[in-house]
Amino acid sequence: MKLRDYIIRRIFLFIPVMFGLVTGTFFLAHVIPADAARAWAGPFAFEEQLETIRITYGLNDPLHIQYLNYMDRLLHGDLGTSPVTMKPVAVDLITYFPRTIELTIAALTVALALGIPLGILTAVYRNSKGDHISRLFALAGLAMPIFWLGIILQLIFYHHLDLLPVIGIVDGVRPPVVTGLITLDSIIAGDIHSLLDGLKHLILPGFTLSYPSMAVITRLTRSSMLEVVGQDYIRTARSKGLTERIIMFRHALRNAIIPTLTATGYIFGALLGGAVLVESVFIWPGLGLYIVHTALRSLDYPAIMGVTLLAGFIYSVVNLVVDISYACLLYTSPSPRDRG
Repeated sequence: MKLRDYIIRRIFLFIPVMFGLVTGTFFLAHVIPADAARAWAGPFAFEEQLETIRITYGLNDPLHIQYLNYMDRLLHGDLGTSPVTMKPVAVDLITYFPRTIELTIAALTVALALGIPLGILTAVYRNSKGDHISRLFALAGLAMPIFWLGIILQLIFYHHLDLLPVIGIVDGVRPPVVTGLITLDSIIAGDIHSLLDGLKHLILPGFTLSYPSMAVITRLTRSSMLEVVGQDYIRTARSKGLTERIIMFRHALRNAIIPTLTATGYIFGALLGGAVLVESVFIWPGLGLYIVHTALRSLDYPAIMGVTLLAGFIYSVVNLVVDISYACLLYTSPSPRDRG
């Protein structure tokens, strides 16, 4: 199969994935045995108010009619209106999503920037003290609950050392909103103080969210490097007198990084899911805090559908990019004959 054919095939597979996500989420959200109108209006609402809400949002219609109406609105770009915030869901997503994506990108950057070098070093210095410490580090990252880690970091760096903030995205005046990303908006506005303040607020939640993924990347890179350095073409490169640095970074790492690159898409999805807990611990005003404190507590169907659809879309796009990148590496990698 040619690279172009593979890319086209992956793009077309993207459509049924999104359709299945929307359909599954809709029916799962609407089969919850609860009175959504009562949750929206409050426990002291009159029956006339509840009936008005049911008629306004079509809750009295059969479930399949509600689904068809929602799909019709969705195809026209309408995600609905939140009965809790009384704003269009699209407006809420535009408000909260940039803060979540900023936290997720920061966590992924930290995980890759630290996890890959640690994996390479522990593979090069196998069974050394550093390798054993790395194994303990990875085990702790996989076993430690992310919310517990966040609380411990708050106790250490805020309550005891008073070094880093633990609540919100910035203490001072926020720069004018252009992208919704506090760091990027600060750069655009030329506000160094807000940039440094935003980075300080990003350190603890970013590291907390990245730690489990960093452990996975470290172990994955290490195992891939150990597998690659035992291949015949690596021994051939050594016999030709190439330096160890060239062998590791030009020959071994190029092939060892493929499993890590493939896993990055799944790691990104895990980070989006983990952001819900991290945002709750650090009161980070992103989608996680929005979905927990606004949507789930009040059975806000439009908000639940909007957040799920957006998260699923981002996750699918990231995996699509990762798969295409993997295919590009696979199609452009030298054959064993070329390696020799």
